[in-house]
Amino acid sequence: MDNIFYIIIMAVCVIFSAYFSATETAFSTMNRTRMKTLAEDNKRAKLVLDLFEKYDKLITTILIGNNIVNITLSSIATLYFVQLLNDNNTGATVSTAVVTVVVLIFGEITPKSIAKDIPEKFAMISAPFINMLLYLLRPITYLFSLWKKLLSRIFKKDETKMSQEELILIVEEGQQEGAIDEGEGDLIKNAIEFTERKAEDILTHRTKLIGFQKGTSKDEIAEIFAESQFSRLLVYEENLDNIVGVLHQKDFFTSRGITEREVSTLLKQPIFIPPSEKINDLLKRLQKEKSHVAVVIDEYGGTLGIVTMEDILEELVGDIWDEHDEVIETFVELEEDVFRVDASISLDTFLKFFDMEFESESVSVNGWLMEQLSKVPEENDSFVFENLEVTVTDIDPEAHRTAFIKVVRLHSEENGEEEDSQKSNSQE
Repeated sequence: MDNIFYIIIMAVCVIFSAYFSATETAFSTMNRTRMKTLAEDNKRAKLVLDLFEKYDKLITTILIGNNIVNITLSSIATLYFVQLLNDNNTGATVSTAVVTVVVLIFGEITPKSIAKDIPEKFAMISAPFINMLLYLLRPITYLFSLWKKLLSRIFKKDETKMSQEELILIVEEGQQEGAIDEGEGDLIKNAIEFTERKAEDILTHRTKLIGFQKGTSKDEIAEIFAESQFSRLLVYEENLDNIVGVLHQKDFFTSRGITEREVSTLLKQPIFIPPSEKINDLLKRLQKEKSHVAVVIDEYGGTLGIVTMEDILEELVGDIWDEHDEVIETFVELEEDVFRVDASISLDTFLKFFDMEFESESVSVNGWLMEQLSKVPEENDSFVFENLEVTVTDIDPEAHRTAFIKVVRLHSEENGEEEDSQKSNSQE
């Protein structure tokens, strides 16, 4: 009879050990957002959220309960095996071995594996009982909370906020798990990175700007509008370093053709900003001043480029094309692992496409090319960087910059041969 009693007590202890282990895993791995959604019409889910708000007390209660049942199990098992084998040393040894295996398999690994697969469901199942234990063990948990406060004062905790990289990692994990689709994930990541982007990162360089000098005839202006297909043109005196206004197409053309008003009366004053201006601040400023164009000026007061409202919005939603835009493919795969790349793109876009990470002071691929070649790139200039072979294929003669490059993704063997070739050349 005593043996049956011992076995029943040990079985109950194993069950409680499994319960506490599973509960700990369920509360630590559950999805709070999903639980908040369930809590709208489920009392158990609401109780789970209430318990989670007292997480320190909850974990302390679970650990106390788990230790009580495990110690009880070990004690009862020792008595049982000593009595069964009629030998203190042998009984204690066998008890230790059996309890270790049983607790490991049935009290830890199995329940934690199950709870990890269904954390929200198990948390709701276990919530009422653990809530009752929370009240029953309140005096003990209170003493442990005092001990925790003492430790917190001795080992001061650094208050750290979640970094931008951590937020992006969470979004990427959500995409991989299927909780967030690719389009939504990209939009969220763009929004996270939005506040860190500066005007210099997205501006249209002065070499690409189209405008006209103050005093230009209306017929010439109409021709520039027709050729450029732009809705706004910059107006300058002498050169682009002295921009005096922005002319909107709808102000220049009326229902009867070209306006009869003086062009100078139609000009809108542009906003002038430094390259370091954050684009989220610039967006608010453009909205407030009801403007569409901001002129980015360099340290000498010259025109570096412009940023439009469309440029800023594209940082959030991606490229915006209209029927007049010339669609330029940024990356064209010529053959396997060989790409034709537009050199005017941002270095971030280049790195993401080729799945690379490295530090550079350059913002665009053009700047990175000059950084690697230590000179203004010329046609057929090439270099090897990590697993990429980069060759300058096209130069824009008017802007004196690289238009397109050819990028070959090298495999490990090719890369090794290239490195050996470079080493032998250097030795020669």
